[in-house]
Amino acid sequence: IHVVEERVNVEGEIVTPLNENDVREAARAFRADGVEAVAVSFLWSFRNPAHETRVREILEEELPGVYISLSTDVLPQIRVYERNSTTVLNAYVGPVLTRYLSRLQSELSGRQFGGNLLIMQSNGGVMSPEVAQRFASNTLLSGPAGAPMAGIFYGGTHGFRNVITVDMGGTSFDVALVKDAEPTVTTEGVIGEHRIASPILDIHTVGAGGGSIAWINTGGLLAVGPKSAGAEPGPALYGRGGTEPTVTDAQYVLGYLDPDFFESGELNCDPDAARQAIETHVAKPLGLDVLAAAEGIYRIVNNNMAAALEVVSVQRGYDPREFVLVVAGGAGPIHAAALARELEIPLLLIPRASSVFCAAGMLISDLKHDYVRTYAREFDQVDAAEVSRLLGEMREAALATLAAEGVSADEAEVRMSTDVRYVGQFNEVDIPIAAAAELTPATLARIATDFHARHDVLYGYSMAEAPLELINLRVTALGRTPKPRQERGTAGAPDASHAVIGHRDAYFDGAFRNVPVYDGFKLDSGNTLDGPAIVVQPTTTIVVPDDFSLKCDDYGNYLMYVKDADVDALIASLS
Repeated sequence: IHVVEERVNVEGEIVTPLNENDVREAARAFRADGVEAVAVSFLWSFRNPAHETRVREILEEELPGVYISLSTDVLPQIRVYERNSTTVLNAYVGPVLTRYLSRLQSELSGRQFGGNLLIMQSNGGVMSPEVAQRFASNTLLSGPAGAPMAGIFYGGTHGFRNVITVDMGGTSFDVALVKDAEPTVTTEGVIGEHRIASPILDIHTVGAGGGSIAWINTGGLLAVGPKSAGAEPGPALYGRGGTEPTVTDAQYVLGYLDPDFFESGELNCDPDAARQAIETHVAKPLGLDVLAAAEGIYRIVNNNMAAALEVVSVQRGYDPREFVLVVAGGAGPIHAAALARELEIPLLLIPRASSVFCAAGMLISDLKHDYVRTYAREFDQVDAAEVSRLLGEMREAALATLAAEGVSADEAEVRMSTDVRYVGQFNEVDIPIAAAAELTPATLARIATDFHARHDVLYGYSMAEAPLELINLRVTALGRTPKPRQERGTAGAPDASHAVIGHRDAYFDGAFRNVPVYDGFKLDSGNTLDGPAIVVQPTTTIVVPDDFSLKCDDYGNYLMYVKDADVDALIASLS
């Protein structure tokens, strides 16, 4: 870290000019240390970026080829810690991502790739490689962001606009809420121990995956996660030397998994090791048999995941019963019905490609660019003309970025919003405004009304007479990308018996029962089956309990619902 002499005050006025000798001295030190990236973040620079801009010019002279990350580019908004940490993380990731994308583009060019290379972002959109190299921090949580976007796509086939997506893989359980076909966005993210404030999808993650380890805590109680066996050595069942009991091992003991059906030829499954791990580390310490211990692991991880679902729904002011649960991940469909039962969610949608759900979401995401600028004035001090000017500048910058990606202004969609809070509070609420309108006193009045209503939903109260502050101005520009089409099949008869490939003893309703096992790829549109049953595919397993039924829809995906419910009426009520 190098400190340079300069100071800009809260109004953007230069109090102390930039000491350029300090900058050049820092550059020489960086050169000696072999630094490959520099982050620059000054107090109040978002009010006046002149000093940071000049620092970049000097660094480009002194350190050609070094990656430079300016806070006024990455996150020009109030809150110095989040602005600093986001800028530093951008510098940390930038050189690595730049090298990778350069190699990738070169390789694709050599293979005559004729498509568009797009990079997923944490905000649920995609961007060109050129934008990604400049704003590398936008990729930090981009992998899980594909899930809500896929949820919108798959839910849209039935007209579902309100969905909750869950993705259970090997190490974690990711859950996100989509309202009115729009994913929930937050600016309160955490990478490791570092807070960031760039827009990201509001995805709540807990350590509950197939590899999550079951253990006995200091109180002598059974716990599951967040520690995971990972891919190596993985669950004991995988036969790679794992000895600690995991959720996957419990799934096997309960009869939900068939080791012989695992697609990967690299796995030499060891069922005895799975039982031994549970017996040694859970059953014996608790005085239980292996089956009871496995059931306990299954129930506890379900409770952990149900609590995560409540975080994004109940704790955000939403009733989960009004949403469709879209289930993904290799392990997700094994637990899906139990989660729906716990939260009284009436309908589940399980895409046939649930194990590659996030990847599918990336394919249907639109170009998306977020711009923010801090304004920070109480409502009675807002200069409507100035705010309109600032929003206009941000709009033009956003459209210019899309234009460079091949999207014309006529094809682009621009959204605007403001971050508002009660005077004296710390947390803001994002309130949309009409993108085409000039800011007027009437606009401010509507913003205030919308803020009070939204605050009441989020926090259970509002204060109509309390003064308000307009903190940040936001602009989001969208460029639509081509979407793959889901081929609609012809609905057939309900009978699914042709897809039965055997029977297996599995644990349902407190006892082992011999249940039919269906090959998911043999189920046709319209086929319906009642639980208890198990549906298998090479990369996932669907557990259908006694009180649920499953139907293959017209697109080859699965609808699961409480047995004897009118599924068509359910679809209509949730569309």
